[in-house]
Order: sequence, then structure tokens, then C-alpha cells
Amino acid sequence: MNIMIEKMPTYRIAYIRKSGPYGTNNVQTMEELKEWAKFNHLFNDESIILGIAQDNPETTKPENCRYDTCIVVSNDYSVTDGYVREGNIVGGKYAIFKINHTAEAVQKAWIDIFPELSRQGYQFDETRPIIERYIVQMVNNHHCEICVPIY
Repeated sequence: MNIMIEKMPTYRIAYIRKSGPYGTNNVQTMEELKEWAKFNHLFNDESIILGIAQDNPETTKPENCRYDTCIVVSNDYSVTDGYVREGNIVGGKYAIFKINHTAEAVQKAWIDIFPELSRQGYQFDETRPIIERYIVQMVNNHHCEICVPIY
């Protein structure tokens, strides 16, 4: 696996949170967020969509797993919709894994990233979430990124 190290900025986000088993529900929530973003003129070729699994499915019951689907918004954008929340994702040092944008590749990456981080001498920073990053231009070329916070 190829790792790129990046100092990610703090992102201001608008997001939808869903609870339940990870998987197909995440895809549905992603589509809901994109429709909301299009309606609010926030979705274009430079948009950054983020997926954040808030819970470890090995220690949390599937029905209690929370997944946030986010779009990066400007600091001056105000969310006025009760369905969509707003917040921030703290930036910092991240190991970036660029992968094919397929369910199989994402699933395999989740298995491979921690051993690879260890092999390369990086430590996972558990105080920040792992982020799936979907930049529209990258997705159009069938890629996405898994961004793992490190120190």
C-alpha cells in the first residue's frame, strides 16, 4: 500500500448522521447528503465529501453504530435545515491511503491500513476519527481516500 502523509486542515462541515449497521445505509446517506448539497448549491466538481464511522463495529452493536456523511462548507455558510447538522473536523497529521472506489477495495483497505501503518513506523491517533474522503474529481476517476490520523 502506498501512504502519503498530509497535514489536513480543520474542516467546517455540514453532515447527516445515521445509526445502524455500516454498509449499504452509508451509501444511501451519501446520496441524501449529495441531493441536499445540490439543492443548496454546495455541490460541484471541487466538493469534498467525507464519511466518518464514529464507532468501532467490533465493540459496538450494529444498530448503535453511527456514521456521519459530511460535505466541507465555507466558514460563513449557515445550515438552516433541521435535518442537516454542522460542525468541525479537527485537522492534523494524517496518513492518506488512495484506493479504488469500490466496496471491495474499501473493505480490503480497512483490513490492511493498520498493519501497514505499523510497518512504516506510524502510530494511530485515537483522539481523531478516521475519515473516508471523496473529492468529486477523484471519484470521477474511480478513486477515494482513507485518511488515518497519526502522530
